[in-house]
Amino acid sequence: MTEAEVGALIRDYGMLIIAPLAVLEGPVVSVISGYLAKAGLVSLQLVFGVLVVADLAGDILLYVLGRKGRAGMALPWLARFGVTRRRLAQVIRAFRKNDARILVIGKLTHSAGFAVLLAAGMARMPFVRFLALNLLATVPKVMICLALGWWFGAISDRIGNWLLGGTLMVFFFVAVFAVYHLKSRQRSEK
Repeated sequence: MTEAEVGALIRDYGMLIIAPLAVLEGPVVSVISGYLAKAGLVSLQLVFGVLVVADLAGDILLYVLGRKGRAGMALPWLARFGVTRRRLAQVIRAFRKNDARILVIGKLTHSAGFAVLLAAGMARMPFVRFLALNLLATVPKVMICLALGWWFGAISDRIGNWLLGGTLMVFFFVAVFAVYHLKSRQRSEK
């Protein structure tokens, strides 16, 4: 496939790919979409709307999962991120006291988002309030991620060589350290 053919596919079907991926991983897809918008492959306004709706859809799914009491199904996944029943219970208690602040911070930090969105449902946060606060946090988050992708798209050609050189340098130092570490270990075992 040529570069022109790939560009045509993205222009024709990009939103059909971006929307479901954004439900699963909004920030990364938003940055990539900003890059695609800078390249003229997708409409910036259209992709912004799609990303906001997709991000909200994913958040609503987690809210509903928490609200319907299915958090027990999510606990094995949460445990991979260090979230235990005890920690989740603490988040729910805190959520009931200060829901707006926790929801917005959880959305903006992204790392805590999964647990916070489940906790919002488990704490029985009113859905309209959840949706309004979530929208207030989602819009600037998507804008920032799109801007990062747009900016990266503007400088990607210039920094490509820097990244390659930096990657090779890091690889070299890791290899030297690994060899040194193995030699030191062999000496200490003798």
